[in-house]
Amino acid sequence: MFTGIVQGMAQVHECQTLGRNKRLTIQFPESSMQGQQEGASVAINGVCLTVVAVEKDKISFDVIDTTLALTNIGLLEKESIVNFERAARMGSEVGGHVMSGHIMTCVMVRDIVQKGESFHIRFAVDVGDQTKVDARRYLFDKGYVGLNGASLTICDIGDDWIEVSLIPETLKVTTFGQLSVGDKVNLEIDSHTQATVDTVERVLKQRGIILP
Repeated sequence: MFTGIVQGMAQVHECQTLGRNKRLTIQFPESSMQGQQEGASVAINGVCLTVVAVEKDKISFDVIDTTLALTNIGLLEKESIVNFERAARMGSEVGGHVMSGHIMTCVMVRDIVQKGESFHIRFAVDVGDQTKVDARRYLFDKGYVGLNGASLTICDIGDDWIEVSLIPETLKVTTFGQLSVGDKVNLEIDSHTQATVDTVERVLKQRGIILP
């Protein structure tokens, strides 16, 4: 389990192809992975990955082909910068919202605008692509969303886009300040929202009510 409070940025040290999969070795900030063990979970750009090797501040993860295809982990190269969060501990403060590290789809940066001290980033949400999950029914104004592992609140929404507003502190500790138009960002839906929407749709379908 994760909280969506990104703990910092790390740099890809090495990418090794293993058949259809990839081994990702990441250099973390000094002491940020202190006490980390093989088998533990770490969120990289919001993706829950399992530690397979530990060498001081260098941690390796094996990433399966499905994850590489679904998320922006497949786009990472040597020296790429990523967001990271260690798994939450029972009893620790949840400053964001509960996240599992299971990405639903990717969204693309459509526009970046600075408004005073904040940055507004608009993301295009795929519409009409039958090969991708349509996440729109789980997204709503002021709702929670996980973007590259960060717990954020949707500040505006349209038919095929969502927008978030970021304060300077978020820009300082995450990769959002480095994004450009066209970049792909991992999206995780709030699990409570997903459960509620899916349950309501299932009940309505059982009653013969079909939503548009």
